[in-house]
Amino acid sequence: MLHINNLTYLIDGRPLIENATVAIPAGHKVGFVGRNGTGKSTLLRLILGEIMPDDGTIKIPSRRKIGSVAQEAPAGATSLLDTVLAADKERAQLLQEAETAEDPNRIAEIQLRLTDIGAHSAEARAGAILSGLGFSAVEQQRPCSEFSGGWRMRVALAAVLFAEPDLLLLDEPTNYLDLEGTIWLENYLKTYPHTVLLVSHDRDLLNKAVSHILHLNEHRLSIYAGGYDRFERTRREQLELQLAMKKKQDLHRKHLESFVERFRYKASKAKQAQSRVKMLEKMQPIASMAENHTLGFRFPNPEPMRSPIIRLEDVSAGYEPGKPILKDLDLRIDLEDRIALLGANGNGKSTFAKVLAGRLETMAGNLYRHKKLKIAYFAQHQLDELNAEETPFDTFRTLMGPEATIAQIRARLGSYGFGYEKADTQIKVLSGGEKARLLLAVATYHGPHILLLDEPTNHLDVDSREALVHALNEFEGCVILISHDRHLIETSADRLWLVADGTVKPYEGDLDDYQDLLLGRRPRGEAKSVSETPTRQDTRRDAAERRKSIEPLKKSIKELEKTLNARQSDLEKLERALALPGFYQSNPQKAGLFARKRSQVVALIEEIEEEWLDATEEYEEARAALSQEGANRAKSDRTAEVD
Repeated sequence: MLHINNLTYLIDGRPLIENATVAIPAGHKVGFVGRNGTGKSTLLRLILGEIMPDDGTIKIPSRRKIGSVAQEAPAGATSLLDTVLAADKERAQLLQEAETAEDPNRIAEIQLRLTDIGAHSAEARAGAILSGLGFSAVEQQRPCSEFSGGWRMRVALAAVLFAEPDLLLLDEPTNYLDLEGTIWLENYLKTYPHTVLLVSHDRDLLNKAVSHILHLNEHRLSIYAGGYDRFERTRREQLELQLAMKKKQDLHRKHLESFVERFRYKASKAKQAQSRVKMLEKMQPIASMAENHTLGFRFPNPEPMRSPIIRLEDVSAGYEPGKPILKDLDLRIDLEDRIALLGANGNGKSTFAKVLAGRLETMAGNLYRHKKLKIAYFAQHQLDELNAEETPFDTFRTLMGPEATIAQIRARLGSYGFGYEKADTQIKVLSGGEKARLLLAVATYHGPHILLLDEPTNHLDVDSREALVHALNEFEGCVILISHDRHLIETSADRLWLVADGTVKPYEGDLDDYQDLLLGRRPRGEAKSVSETPTRQDTRRDAAERRKSIEPLKKSIKELEKTLNARQSDLEKLERALALPGFYQSNPQKAGLFARKRSQVVALIEEIEEEWLDATEEYEEARAALSQEGANRAKSDRTAEVD
């Protein structure tokens, strides 16, 4: 279906893609992965013919249709349904011709072709696609101009899916979908009748919707069978094998060089030495196949705070007086909570987040916040609030204040992954992922008690998303997530809250239950049959309990630190007194007493330090175990399915 042969594409004389070759058979569904900036979107443009390669060829059988989501969202007075129907150009042309055709034979040909392409069921099929992407039957009749850009991009996606091209190219389609739309798309792509090339960083989508992974790395293309987890495992094994081969070759080379060095000028061994020189010259070095380092995230931990940190009692909220979007909110949020908000876009998830963040006043009821509560609120629209003309250094200089030195500012930026060059790059030039990383750094700078994250993974590649998972599991405060990334939810959230029917309530099922609900396999509120096997929800609850169980240990460490600081202060006072000139001569009795006290305080400090070290080690081990458990939870749940 798609043959790429020795493809090379240069930017400013530097190769972005070099001598890349791959063949994708018809009907294959392929996930296309690689670090941000490696050239994935560029390859899609090359396939579409929007740009031309510097060398090599891209071959697709003639008369095969290629489709991708339009760059510009549809607008104007045309209804959503008619916009999608118009995407099938053959159907539209045939219907138009049928109105004016007079030749009976041609009329028969048109009707036969319309039947062959399923034209008479087209409206129902288009409506089903729009419904799956979140549009009600009433909304499908409204003009595109009444919808926001994100919703109109869904219409553009619906249009290309309806057209059913022979080669479907999708570039991060979930960036403008919610979790519900992502789940629907995953199931739709599984049964798509033609070839799919999908650029995505959504691990769950790449595990369930594709049969192969195409990897762009170091300018080359490699294809792997299976989903993303299997690709990652295979890739890791290849790296380990190549590293072992390189070590073995390096050791062999060292032995050869040692022999040559010792016997090159010895007549009896000259021949053997010369032979080994030739062996060295012929030995092709094995490249070190190490992955590029992925920068992590670091969220400062908050000061301890008594729970609940937020409590809502019969709260209503909205934007117009007398028209609440959410009502009857009776909820409690504790410091150790990990909550993911479920619900289709438009149901009020972002409205609820704004209420919690204090960016939207309540209409009725009582909302109690701890008076010292600090909240870090991250939303994608805030990327536009960054000053495009500034650099990350400028942003942090303002944030840290005039007392901060240049070295301190650069050190802080470095801890967030902004080295010297990136720190001095204008924000408008940064990639979407770098902007998101900067915004997260700014939002969490002051050690918030709540991380309120609205679609934090947009623009982040798979490895950066995994780094975010680890950071969230290590964070000691509350996490509230709105995300279409199922992997992030499963590995970072202990509780699910459903935003639907004008309110927010705890959801007792897990994401499998929720998927079944969305796909109509289970009525709302009906749970799975009881099983002796623990569910993911049970596992998450157990993790939450274990997090609570280590709180006393954390409190003990804080108390030890407080005691240690007090004893060190005592020691400093005694040492200052003992260091006074003439103190021993003027008051030898008091000096002796102070010296004995100093010895006692030193011994006490050593005991406290030992106790503090033991407690800290135990606490860090417990935290690391919880973090690893969170990071592995979804992967272990899917192992049988992937294999």
